[in-house]
Amino acid sequence: MPPLPSTSIGSDISIFHPKVLLLSASITTTIIFSIKFYRQYLKRIRTYLDITPRILDNNQKLYGYVTRVGDGDNFRFYHTPGGWLSGWGWLRKIPTASSILKDDTLMIRLCGIDAPERAHFGRPSQPYSEEALNWLKSYVENKFVTITPYSIDQYKRIVARAQVWKWSGKKDVSAEMLKQGLAVVYEGKIGAEFGDNEAWYKRIESRSKWLKKGIWSQKKLVTPGEFKKKHNNNG
Repeated sequence: MPPLPSTSIGSDISIFHPKVLLLSASITTTIIFSIKFYRQYLKRIRTYLDITPRILDNNQKLYGYVTRVGDGDNFRFYHTPGGWLSGWGWLRKIPTASSILKDDTLMIRLCGIDAPERAHFGRPSQPYSEEALNWLKSYVENKFVTITPYSIDQYKRIVARAQVWKWSGKKDVSAEMLKQGLAVVYEGKIGAEFGDNEAWYKRIESRSKWLKKGIWSQKKLVTPGEFKKKHNNNG
């Protein structure tokens, strides 16, 4: 029986030729790299279900837009991977309809702090709760921020560090609230996340307390943690 003809590319290059194998390996590597690059840098994270253990373990920074501030220490975040270079804000529009954003945003809970409680379910509000809400709105609402996620809490919120660019540089939102006396360092042990900033946050809080700023101007301060315990509200 005569030998079978060898499969070839073109007229005389076998598929097992070193150059062909090298080209195939290069194409495969490029495809794998492209997929990894897309997943890490360009794939949109739409809800907390898209937050993987790898993202949390690596504290992978996410860039996005604050669509709404709902309380003194949390906000809605629309992920815009790649930022301006990917066309966000000039080529690709961020939706504004609440019906779309509802299932396409992350609820971010600012790490390391607790803001005064607003009125919920018939319960009274704390002093400075509206001031905290209004300050956070003016500081981050309708602005691009970078978050560093640490965990997901029982309310499916992403507990994260948030940073925003201002004329004087990048600012830590939790730290800025403490400077204004509009939050305290988080008191509870369960769900507490600080990154590497707990000692720094406590120093800022001590200074605001000494200066009697915001909530520290009250003669008798009831912290948000104490207030929630008193009113059976763990939110």
